[in-house]
Amino acid sequence: MITVSLYQKEDCHLCEQVQQDLQALQQKVPHQLVLIDIEKDSNLKDQFALDIPVVEVGPYRLKYPFSKQDLELTLRAAEQRRSQLIKVDDEKYKQAVKRGSTITRADRISLWISRHYLMVINLALIIFVGLPFLAPVLKKSGADLPAEIIYRIYRPFCHQWSFRTWFLFGEQTYYPHAAADIPGVLTFEKVSGITDANDPSRLNARLFEGNPLLGFKLALCERDIAIWGSFLLFGLIFVLSQKKTKSIHWMLWLVIGIGPIALDGFSQLVSQLNLPVFQSFLPYRESTPLLRTVTGFLFGFMTAWYGFPTIEEVMSETRTALTKKMAVIAIKTGKNTGQ
Repeated sequence: MITVSLYQKEDCHLCEQVQQDLQALQQKVPHQLVLIDIEKDSNLKDQFALDIPVVEVGPYRLKYPFSKQDLELTLRAAEQRRSQLIKVDDEKYKQAVKRGSTITRADRISLWISRHYLMVINLALIIFVGLPFLAPVLKKSGADLPAEIIYRIYRPFCHQWSFRTWFLFGEQTYYPHAAADIPGVLTFEKVSGITDANDPSRLNARLFEGNPLLGFKLALCERDIAIWGSFLLFGLIFVLSQKKTKSIHWMLWLVIGIGPIALDGFSQLVSQLNLPVFQSFLPYRESTPLLRTVTGFLFGFMTAWYGFPTIEEVMSETRTALTKKMAVIAIKTGKNTGQ
């Protein structure tokens, strides 16, 4: 017997009429009717609010307006498809039916993730962006060991060169490389006494964490703070928009998100390789904190704008499928599925 899902809500006269039509068709095309109230699930409400009543049977979906005849044709098509599937491979069909009749632990985990993934991502971003700020706070308070642990944790994620990192509690918020040529600020070489900032490894610049006079650096560089901070910012905006913000076009992401950071970072990298082929038109350059922050912000924000709504589409489909599956099983077994 085929299963028919009717997406509806209370006090919906059209929904009641469709339910009556389905009951009248029970003799012609036997089916099991599952009533799903969209107002009990925000995802279903967003998806079907303007279309109910919606009838779904197998791969077929009818959105109102449709007639009783349309219903009958759809039910017969679903029944015929079911019969063909049984004939083609009876064993596989039975296995599919069995899987669809059981709520597994994987189903419950998938449903939880699909409902709470944004909270998990935002909490992870809050921690990931917050700890780099905690490191200089700990250094300032004299808690060197936990601060050092944070610096070490972030070293695989960032170069941590002090001349490309923000400082807290010091004379300046940044101490740029002398090559950045920013007037009116003390350079990293001058305040730190480290003279190998041009060395490829720049190990001393990486290990330098600051002092009480200069302040203490964050555990992530300026560009990384901007990238991950803008990820978090969009994540919070996405929450406030109730996950209704649409994804930007990939070309917009490429031009505004990728273009500036690629141009700034690539030109800096190539110029510092000191290769004769580039020196004639691309002299040695060091990006500024402003450029690194702006390009990092654009990359992170546009990437999140492109990615978060795309993830939501996938999660929305998962929520709808599992919510429907649990409703169907609840009807068949007469048990609460724990939605």
